[in-house]
Amino acid sequence: MQKRVTYFILIITTIIIGLISRHFTFIPLFIGDILWGTMVYFICRFLFIDKKTKFVVLISLLFCFCIEFSQLYKAPWIDSLRHTLFGRLVLGDTFLWGGLLSYLVGILIGVVVDKLIKSTNNT
Repeated sequence: MQKRVTYFILIITTIIIGLISRHFTFIPLFIGDILWGTMVYFICRFLFIDKKTKFVVLISLLFCFCIEFSQLYKAPWIDSLRHTLFGRLVLGDTFLWGGLLSYLVGILIGVVVDKLIKSTNNT
């Protein structure tokens, strides 16, 4: 239970940092995608608490990449959803190859934080 609480706190913290980063014009836009990838990793770790890191990384990458590639699909119903705040934050609105790289970086940050947490809990 304690592990899940830790990941829940990391999820909420990452969301807050991501939302705050959107209000400062000097912060590059790709930081949001990096934080989004990190958040997805923490959510997957929360859901698959006892799975190996490789599994969680794979699930996180698949989810992030599916969301990014889904932005290539254009239909009125999903475009109208993407024009809402929730839709823009969750689904995004424009496909960018750089988004895929940003998600990978974010997930790697999540792995590093995960390893740091595990190493401090083992000492």
